[in-house]
Amino acid sequence: MDVLIEPIGKLVNEFSKLPGVGKKTAQRYAYKIIDMPEAEARAFAEAIVGVKKKVRYCSVCGNFTEKETCDLCLRREKKTICVVKEPKDVTAIEKLREFNGVYHVLHGVIDPMAGIGPNEIRVKELLARIGEGGVEEIIVATNPDVSGDATALYLARLIKPLGVKVTRLAHGIPVGSEIEYTDDVTLTRALVERNEL
Repeated sequence: MDVLIEPIGKLVNEFSKLPGVGKKTAQRYAYKIIDMPEAEARAFAEAIVGVKKKVRYCSVCGNFTEKETCDLCLRREKKTICVVKEPKDVTAIEKLREFNGVYHVLHGVIDPMAGIGPNEIRVKELLARIGEGGVEEIIVATNPDVSGDATALYLARLIKPLGVKVTRLAHGIPVGSEIEYTDDVTLTRALVERNEL
């Protein structure tokens, strides 16, 4: 028999769908919502609905934006493209204020074990951007793990014959870690000391 009444159980169930949130944490979140003033809880709910209604992917790079094309694509120099796995990686690199180029979000990496090949991520779109001309360097900033490395090597093999320099973030980032959680000093060093593939 479930000890939680239906509305609380339903909220706990929804919170537990978030990554890294187990049943106990989900219960704490649910209890926090119950204890909030109604206006605060309503603002929380409206923020969730608002982000779903307003946020979309940039038609050029695939990053989050509210417009058709993101501000970074509109105002940045396009000769260097930093290729990342997810939009949260753009946020991590932008925080450093060291990179002045544009981004390309793959929305995944090549992972044959999970059935993800080059056609399931945004490789064609990257090649189309390179085909428009003016691109001098591609920085592959995928995570330093098996899938990230496989994606980097695949991209290098595709792009190098096009006469574009392909580099990879230097290995200051521990193997198997996530770029999102890397400290600023390590991520800055990895970006500055990137290696050609």
